[in-house]
Amino acid sequence: MKKKSPSKSRRQPAINDLLDVMARLRSPTGCPWDREQDHLSLRFHAVEEVYELMDAIEAGDDHEMAEELGDLLLQVVFHCQLANERGVFDFEEVARRIVEKLIRRHPHVFGDSKVKSVDAVWAQWEQIKKAEKKGTKHDRPSALDGIPKHLPALLRAEKLVKKARKAKLIDQPKGKSAARAKGEIAKQLFELTQLAQGQGWSAEELLRAETKKQERELRKAERSNNSGK
Repeated sequence: MKKKSPSKSRRQPAINDLLDVMARLRSPTGCPWDREQDHLSLRFHAVEEVYELMDAIEAGDDHEMAEELGDLLLQVVFHCQLANERGVFDFEEVARRIVEKLIRRHPHVFGDSKVKSVDAVWAQWEQIKKAEKKGTKHDRPSALDGIPKHLPALLRAEKLVKKARKAKLIDQPKGKSAARAKGEIAKQLFELTQLAQGQGWSAEELLRAETKKQERELRKAERSNNSGK
Protein backbone atom coordinates (compact mmCIF):
# COMPACT_ATOMS: atom_id res chain seq x y z
CA MET A 1 0.00 0.00 0.00
CA LYS A 2 1.41 3.38 -1.02
CA LYS A 3 2.25 5.58 1.91
CA LYS A 4 0.41 8.87 1.92
CA SER A 5 2.45 12.05 2.00
CA PRO A 6 1.82 14.23 5.06
CA SER A 7 -0.72 16.99 4.70
CA LYS A 8 0.48 20.57 4.54
CA SER A 9 -0.78 21.22 8.05
CA ARG A 10 1.42 18.39 9.42
CA ARG A 11 4.62 19.25 7.58
CA GLN A 12 7.52 20.83 9.40
CA PRO A 13 7.68 24.59 8.78
CA ALA A 14 10.14 25.42 5.99
CA ILE A 15 12.25 27.55 8.33
CA ASN A 16 12.90 24.45 10.45
CA ASP A 17 13.89 22.55 7.31
CA LEU A 18 16.35 25.34 6.49
CA LEU A 19 17.84 25.25 9.99
CA ASP A 20 18.23 21.47 9.72
CA VAL A 21 19.89 21.72 6.29
CA MET A 22 22.31 24.37 7.53
CA ALA A 23 23.26 22.25 10.54
CA ARG A 24 23.83 19.28 8.22
CA LEU A 25 26.05 21.36 5.92
CA ARG A 26 28.17 22.37 8.91
CA SER A 27 28.36 18.85 10.37
CA PRO A 28 31.56 16.75 10.21
CA THR A 29 30.13 14.92 7.18
CA GLY A 30 28.77 18.10 5.60
CA CYS A 31 30.09 20.41 2.87
CA PRO A 32 33.83 21.27 3.01
CA TRP A 33 33.18 24.87 1.87
CA ASP A 34 30.44 25.50 4.42
CA ARG A 35 32.54 23.94 7.18
CA GLU A 36 35.47 26.31 6.63
CA GLN A 37 33.42 29.53 6.77
CA ASP A 38 33.23 31.92 9.71
CA HIS A 39 31.47 35.22 10.42
CA LEU A 40 34.30 37.22 8.88
CA SER A 41 34.54 35.23 5.65
CA LEU A 42 30.78 35.52 5.12
CA ARG A 43 30.38 39.24 5.80
CA PHE A 44 30.44 40.43 2.19
CA HIS A 45 28.16 37.64 0.98
CA ALA A 46 25.27 39.27 2.85
CA VAL A 47 26.04 42.63 1.22
CA GLU A 48 26.04 41.04 -2.23
CA GLU A 49 22.71 39.31 -1.58
CA VAL A 50 21.16 42.65 -0.55
CA TYR A 51 22.24 44.26 -3.83
CA GLU A 52 20.85 41.31 -5.83
CA LEU A 53 17.56 41.68 -3.94
CA MET A 54 17.51 45.39 -4.82
CA ASP A 55 17.92 44.49 -8.51
CA ALA A 56 14.98 42.07 -8.31
CA ILE A 57 12.80 44.63 -6.54
CA GLU A 58 13.56 47.37 -9.06
CA ALA A 59 12.92 44.95 -11.92
CA GLY A 60 9.53 44.07 -10.43
CA ASP A 61 10.49 40.38 -10.73
CA ASP A 62 8.58 38.51 -8.01
CA HIS A 63 10.19 35.17 -8.83
CA GLU A 64 13.71 36.60 -8.46
CA MET A 65 12.65 38.56 -5.39
CA ALA A 66 11.53 35.35 -3.64
CA GLU A 67 14.80 33.66 -4.59
CA GLU A 68 16.98 36.56 -3.42
CA LEU A 69 15.08 36.84 -0.15
CA GLY A 70 15.84 33.15 0.36
CA ASP A 71 19.52 33.77 -0.31
CA LEU A 72 19.50 36.62 2.20
CA LEU A 73 17.69 34.46 4.77
CA LEU A 74 20.37 31.81 4.24
CA GLN A 75 22.99 34.33 5.36
CA VAL A 76 21.03 34.98 8.56
CA VAL A 77 20.67 31.25 9.24
CA PHE A 78 24.35 30.64 8.45
CA HIS A 79 25.51 33.23 10.99
CA CYS A 80 23.05 31.85 13.55
CA GLN A 81 24.43 28.35 13.05
CA LEU A 82 27.98 29.60 13.53
CA ALA A 83 26.97 31.46 16.68
CA ASN A 84 25.08 28.43 17.97
CA GLU A 85 28.21 26.32 17.54
CA ARG A 86 30.08 28.89 19.64
CA GLY A 87 27.33 28.79 22.27
CA VAL A 88 26.49 32.50 22.10
CA PHE A 89 23.07 32.68 20.38
CA ASP A 90 20.89 30.83 17.88
CA PHE A 91 18.14 31.58 15.35
CA GLU A 92 15.45 31.35 18.02
CA GLU A 93 17.11 34.10 20.05
CA VAL A 94 17.60 36.32 16.99
CA ALA A 95 13.91 35.96 16.06
CA ARG A 96 12.79 36.55 19.65
CA ARG A 97 14.92 39.69 19.96
CA ILE A 98 13.50 41.30 16.83
CA VAL A 99 9.94 40.49 17.92
CA GLU A 100 10.57 42.11 21.29
CA LYS A 101 12.22 45.12 19.66
CA LEU A 102 9.34 45.68 17.23
CA ILE A 103 6.79 45.55 20.04
CA ARG A 104 8.89 47.79 22.29
CA ARG A 105 9.49 50.40 19.58
CA HIS A 106 5.86 50.52 18.42
CA PRO A 107 4.03 51.59 21.60
CA HIS A 108 1.52 53.38 19.36
CA VAL A 109 0.49 49.94 18.07
CA PHE A 110 1.10 47.64 21.06
CA GLY A 111 0.75 50.19 23.86
CA ASP A 112 -0.95 53.43 24.82
CA SER A 113 1.23 55.94 22.97
CA LYS A 114 -0.53 58.26 20.53
CA VAL A 115 1.25 59.44 17.39
CA LYS A 116 -0.40 60.97 14.33
CA SER A 117 2.33 61.25 11.70
CA VAL A 118 5.26 59.36 10.23
CA ASP A 119 7.63 62.04 11.59
CA ALA A 120 6.24 61.47 15.07
CA VAL A 121 6.75 57.71 14.69
CA TRP A 122 10.40 58.22 13.71
CA ALA A 123 10.99 60.65 16.58
CA GLN A 124 9.47 58.18 19.04
CA TRP A 125 11.54 55.33 17.57
CA GLU A 126 14.79 57.29 17.97
CA GLN A 127 13.88 58.30 21.51
CA ILE A 128 13.17 54.68 22.51
CA LYS A 129 16.34 53.43 20.79
CA LYS A 130 18.47 56.04 22.56
CA ALA A 131 16.97 55.09 25.94
CA GLU A 132 17.61 51.38 25.26
CA LYS A 133 21.30 51.95 24.58
CA LYS A 134 21.95 54.55 27.27
CA GLY A 135 24.48 53.36 29.83
CA THR A 136 25.55 50.37 27.72
CA LYS A 137 28.63 49.90 25.56
CA HIS A 138 26.35 50.68 22.61
CA ASP A 139 25.38 54.08 23.99
CA ARG A 140 25.14 56.80 21.33
CA PRO A 141 25.88 60.10 23.06
CA SER A 142 26.48 61.91 19.77
CA ALA A 143 23.73 62.79 17.32
CA LEU A 144 26.11 61.52 14.62
CA ASP A 145 26.47 58.02 16.08
CA GLY A 146 24.95 54.95 14.48
CA ILE A 147 26.09 55.33 10.86
CA PRO A 148 27.52 52.01 9.57
CA LYS A 149 31.20 52.37 8.64
CA HIS A 150 30.95 50.16 5.56
CA LEU A 151 28.11 51.94 3.78
CA PRO A 152 28.97 53.07 0.24
CA ALA A 153 30.64 56.49 0.46
CA LEU A 154 27.79 58.53 -0.99
CA LEU A 155 25.15 56.86 1.16
CA ARG A 156 27.32 57.36 4.24
CA ALA A 157 27.81 61.03 3.39
CA GLU A 158 24.04 61.44 2.95
CA LYS A 159 23.33 59.89 6.35
CA LEU A 160 25.97 62.07 8.02
CA VAL A 161 24.49 65.22 6.47
CA LYS A 162 20.96 64.19 7.46
CA LYS A 163 21.95 63.58 11.09
CA ALA A 164 24.04 66.76 11.23
CA ARG A 165 21.20 68.84 9.81
CA LYS A 166 18.72 67.31 12.26
CA ALA A 167 21.11 68.19 15.11
CA LYS A 168 21.40 71.73 13.71
CA LEU A 169 25.15 71.31 13.11
CA ILE A 170 24.72 72.40 9.48
CA ASP A 171 22.14 74.66 7.88
CA GLN A 172 19.58 73.88 5.22
CA PRO A 173 21.07 75.09 1.91
CA LYS A 174 19.42 77.97 0.09
CA GLY A 175 19.46 78.21 -3.65
CA LYS A 176 17.66 77.35 -6.87
CA SER A 177 14.37 75.51 -7.12
CA ALA A 178 14.53 71.83 -6.23
CA ALA A 179 13.51 70.75 -9.74
CA ARG A 180 16.35 72.68 -11.38
CA ALA A 181 18.92 71.91 -8.71
CA LYS A 182 18.25 68.17 -8.85
CA GLY A 183 19.33 67.85 -12.47
CA GLU A 184 22.36 70.07 -11.97
CA ILE A 185 23.52 68.16 -8.91
CA ALA A 186 23.15 64.83 -10.70
CA LYS A 187 25.26 66.14 -13.58
CA GLN A 188 27.87 67.55 -11.22
CA LEU A 189 28.15 64.26 -9.35
CA PHE A 190 28.76 62.42 -12.60
CA GLU A 191 31.26 65.03 -13.82
CA LEU A 192 33.16 64.87 -10.53
CA THR A 193 33.32 61.09 -10.87
CA GLN A 194 34.71 61.51 -14.39
CA LEU A 195 37.25 64.05 -13.16
CA ALA A 196 38.46 61.78 -10.36
CA GLN A 197 38.68 58.76 -12.66
CA GLY A 198 40.57 60.79 -15.23
CA GLN A 199 43.20 61.57 -12.60
CA GLY A 200 43.46 57.92 -11.62
CA TRP A 201 41.64 58.45 -8.35
CA SER A 202 38.65 56.60 -6.90
CA ALA A 203 35.69 58.91 -6.36
CA GLU A 204 34.45 56.41 -3.77
CA GLU A 205 37.65 56.65 -1.74
CA LEU A 206 37.90 60.42 -2.11
CA LEU A 207 34.38 60.93 -0.78
CA ARG A 208 34.92 58.40 2.00
CA ALA A 209 38.03 60.26 3.17
CA GLU A 210 36.31 63.66 2.96
CA THR A 211 33.28 62.36 4.87
CA LYS A 212 35.56 61.16 7.69
CA LYS A 213 37.18 64.60 7.78
CA GLN A 214 33.82 66.39 7.85
CA GLU A 215 32.55 64.03 10.54
CA ARG A 216 35.51 64.89 12.76
CA GLU A 217 34.78 68.61 12.35
CA LEU A 218 31.06 68.14 13.00
CA ARG A 219 31.75 66.12 16.15
CA LYS A 220 34.12 68.85 17.32
CA ALA A 221 31.40 71.45 16.74
CA GLU A 222 28.86 69.27 18.56
CA ARG A 223 31.14 68.92 21.61
CA SER A 224 31.69 72.67 21.61
CA ASN A 225 27.93 73.32 21.47
CA ASN A 226 27.26 70.86 24.30
CA SER A 227 30.00 72.28 26.53
CA GLY A 228 28.50 75.75 26.13
CA LYS A 229 25.09 74.70 27.40
